[in-house]
Amino acid sequence: MEQKSYTLPIIEQDDWLKPVAEEVVARHARYEEKMRQIEASNGTISDYANGYHHFGWQWDDALDGWWLREWLPGAEDVYLFGDFNNWQRTELRMKRDPEGVWSIFLPAAMYRDRLTHGSLYKIHVHGPNGWMDRIPAYAKRVVQNEETKDFAAQFWWPAEPFDWQEDQPIDTSKGGLLIYEAHVGMAQEKEGVGTYREFTKKILPIIKRNGYNAVQLMAVAEHPYYGSFGYHVSNFFAASSRCGTPEELKELIRTAHKMGIAVIMDLVHAHYVKNLNEGINELDGTDHHYSKAGEAGNQPYWDSKIFDYGKREVQHFLLSNIKFWLDEFHFDGFRFDGVTSMLYHHHGYTEFDSREKFFDEGVNTDAICYLTLANRLIHEFRPGAVTIAEDVSGMPGMCIPIEEGGVGFDYRLGMAIPDFWIKLLKDIPDEDWNIWEMWSVLTGRLPQVKTVAYAESHDQALVGDKTIAFRLMDKEMYTDMNRASENLIIERGMALHKMIRLMTIATGGQAYLNFMGNEFGHPEWIDFPREGNDWSYAHARRQWSLSTNGFLRYSFLGEFDRAMIKLIKKYKVLEDGYAWNLQMDEQNKTIVFSHGRLLFVFNWHPTASIPDYELPVQKAGKYVPLLSTDEKRFGGHATVDMEGEHFSFNVKDEEGKLWPRLKIYNVARTATVYLRKR
Repeated sequence: MEQKSYTLPIIEQDDWLKPVAEEVVARHARYEEKMRQIEASNGTISDYANGYHHFGWQWDDALDGWWLREWLPGAEDVYLFGDFNNWQRTELRMKRDPEGVWSIFLPAAMYRDRLTHGSLYKIHVHGPNGWMDRIPAYAKRVVQNEETKDFAAQFWWPAEPFDWQEDQPIDTSKGGLLIYEAHVGMAQEKEGVGTYREFTKKILPIIKRNGYNAVQLMAVAEHPYYGSFGYHVSNFFAASSRCGTPEELKELIRTAHKMGIAVIMDLVHAHYVKNLNEGINELDGTDHHYSKAGEAGNQPYWDSKIFDYGKREVQHFLLSNIKFWLDEFHFDGFRFDGVTSMLYHHHGYTEFDSREKFFDEGVNTDAICYLTLANRLIHEFRPGAVTIAEDVSGMPGMCIPIEEGGVGFDYRLGMAIPDFWIKLLKDIPDEDWNIWEMWSVLTGRLPQVKTVAYAESHDQALVGDKTIAFRLMDKEMYTDMNRASENLIIERGMALHKMIRLMTIATGGQAYLNFMGNEFGHPEWIDFPREGNDWSYAHARRQWSLSTNGFLRYSFLGEFDRAMIKLIKKYKVLEDGYAWNLQMDEQNKTIVFSHGRLLFVFNWHPTASIPDYELPVQKAGKYVPLLSTDEKRFGGHATVDMEGEHFSFNVKDEEGKLWPRLKIYNVARTATVYLRKR
């Protein structure tokens, strides 16, 4: 490949990258070469990513019938069979073309009354691994037989297409993204699997009332094992049938759009399930179909398979999958799962302690090229869509625009933030908390790298880990969350739960994420049905009634989250960039910072409440409290006078310059937000 001798804006703007400029340029050149190939053959990357219009079932007007096509280059023989031909495996033989695509045509005159909406089918593949009954990779609907537990593809051809008229996808590029991470199946209070319809009717109104403007849906693509949380995908073009039909998912998305809520899909392109009966592993009979051969095709830490991102047909499959979800389901963007695993042949299991680690032989350059192409496709096909990278390694350029030499993601997940809170709560006594470290972790991001801040996500809620609420209050949550109880552990937990969330959203990034139920301190963990718990759904649900029970304190936390989100939205805190640090008082564990006209005062000290506490402000004026974690309505003690007015005064420095300052009652273990009145 001819390597260009030029620099890129990403290098010119970052001296740290200049020693590896050659590698950065080569990385971008690989993407540009791939784009040249795509544009030469298809015109645009959007036209290139139309695999779902060619493979799988396609209607042919001219021939009056259906085509079924599947890419199976290693197969020696392939047959189509299903309930429409009494499951006769060797009756309908498919034909192979020179590219390894197998196809069959079924004329409507013969099959209109046999191959009907809802018909079940599979393909019978003869390859190097023998004869296997398989589900096509492009199947758009896959269902499980409740008695036999066997999965089969379903011919999904509704009489009328879904009516998307007047649907307006949400433009997420305007900023201020407040993401409610949710799992449809476990979103209901009942024990069992929730449905798309139930989520639409019951959960979307909760998200709207709470003030969030985006919902991030987990476990969308079909996966055989419910307990995988949707991360062992088997069928990439099929929405999970255990929650309902494709049309019901589309109705969920359309309803969310009417509410002004963007719908982001948790996209799993980092790996796929090993299963032969349900998934795409060895679909053509070889171990190098969608993966590289041998161990190179395995994700050893996740017991799954990884894609061969450098293979043209695999890139085409994955890019077509992205466009399919945008086009057919009107998703508003993607959170790319497991990006760190994709970026490196070692899947991120190393210390990123040198610049060279991001550019050495451990880097999967094919995956970087693929992710760049994916971002190009998404933003070209849907300019208002959002892309979020789950990358813990800090790979340079992930959130830099492609034209500047980056990979093109809009945001990265601020994964260091929840890790920091866990470390504090788990290992360090309150009186020893280091506020300088807190500030450094929460604001430690490059100016041009937009970050999704979060205190906790679904990861911290799983069995084996603990939510922040559970770390703070543990077993006391079972006995002393009633409003009448007097329990110091609960008092501390309630106070810190609110402070941690406010600190995270106010300083951690340009977007914010919360996992459903965590806003009101949902107790316990997430544990999906499995053999070890007798297949129980007791912990694979959300107990919403706790948040509305007037006798319990959960409602206080939920009320605080709503007030916090409302304030952040009204004063555009997320859009304001970095918080302006005004004071770091180590002795009194107090952090003071501002966003525009808002003044934030965090007193992390467990006992030191200080009357007439003096602090600097950016501008002179009258300051009035807007929000305090200690308000009665949030389960606090109402120590802060919410009707109080605080007037700035000037203090002269050694050079005779006047600086505005303020005096407040600085209450221990309390955060208060003040507004400077004009």
